[in-house]
Amino acid sequence: MRGVDLSAASWRKSSHSNSDGGECVEVSDDFADVVPVRDSKALHGPALVFSVDGWAAFVGAMKSGRLSD
Repeated sequence: MRGVDLSAASWRKSSHSNSDGGECVEVSDDFADVVPVRDSKALHGPALVFSVDGWAAFVGAMKSGRLSD
């Protein structure tokens, strides 16, 4: 999914990020068709962009324990 302009995206930390500032994942809810995800320690670094269905499947698999930490 190339070509998504993330310059105006607002980001929120994942509820599963740790509290000491490390290993933080941020997502943006600003897009209807995709879910951008980035490392909060690399604010100007790359972001992964998932389809909404793909992100929902990933989150569902994590919550159900089908994927291990």
